[in-house]
Amino acid sequence: MQILGVGTDIVEVERIADVCRRTPRFEKRVFTDSELADCGRGANRFQRLAARFAAKEAVAKAFGCSFGWREVEIHVEPSGKPTARLYGRASEAAGDAVVFVSLSHSREYAAAVAVLTRD
Repeated sequence: MQILGVGTDIVEVERIADVCRRTPRFEKRVFTDSELADCGRGANRFQRLAARFAAKEAVAKAFGCSFGWREVEIHVEPSGKPTARLYGRASEAAGDAVVFVSLSHSREYAAAVAVLTRD
């Protein structure tokens, strides 16, 4: 397996919470309906949104270019494994490459790592 790129990002959870509260359109502009459903409405909602935001940034860094926010969708499988689904320009840029992501968050910070690979 060949590693083509690695990206990482960290974000303050409160920063994401603030922008979501101040600018309600932000969530629909940055996150897909599936991501918003995955994050729910519970106490840890902003931590989960922040982790996905960090993951989108990490994926862009792994590619070395940017995409539309909703062209990278972060999904967590029932097993707990996070995956990146790519659409539009992100999917075209990936070609046969595979993106692996890892998410982590605490009360104050959310972080993500993305690794772009090819067999």
